[in-house]
Amino acid sequence: MSTILIIEQILNGLQSGIMLFLMAAGLTLIFGVMGLINLAHGSLYMIGAFAAASVAGLTGSFALALIAAMAAAALAGALVEMLLMRRLYATDHLDQVLATFALILIFSESTRWAFGSFPLFLDIPNYLSGPVTLPGGIQYPLYRLVLICVGLLVAIGLGLLITRTRIGIQIRAGENDREMIAALGVDISKLYTLVFALGAALAGLAGALVGAIQSVQVGM
Repeated sequence: MSTILIIEQILNGLQSGIMLFLMAAGLTLIFGVMGLINLAHGSLYMIGAFAAASVAGLTGSFALALIAAMAAAALAGALVEMLLMRRLYATDHLDQVLATFALILIFSESTRWAFGSFPLFLDIPNYLSGPVTLPGGIQYPLYRLVLICVGLLVAIGLGLLITRTRIGIQIRAGENDREMIAALGVDISKLYTLVFALGAALAGLAGALVGAIQSVQVGM
């Protein structure tokens, strides 16, 4: 096995891991802060992918598609939190599993009704298509390198948000003692909605980015 092939496979593995991180980061954030098991998190990933594919098809802009994916997933996540999840915080984890599994079915069939059963395709923009030459003469797709960089930037940004900002302090405090932070004047309901929307937006971003290299379909 050649050295070039080994490096290419390492980069492929890193890119796949970064995409899994973007999906799982929001889920981990929601579970860590709220203690909520949300099986429907993957549906928010799907919503982001469909929103991106739709906007890209209408406007031809990949940047607008990414924004639409994050906005659609964040909006869906905020609505789910306000309408359903708030009633589940104090319940048993089994109730959370059953409720969020029902959401998977609702989101899947709603998406099928809105977009049909056939997959959609999100094209890689011209300025991100084609290979790039890495040190050692390695040819690697530019878009996959961009995915790696975006994931690393999101990881750094999320880390700074949690550890260096006021909202991050409130999030960590809410994880440890939600009653105390509420007594100190923090609107815990708005904080939870914000966290849920942020986690959903990350899932939507992952859906849009992956949708450009895979088909966008119900159940993805």
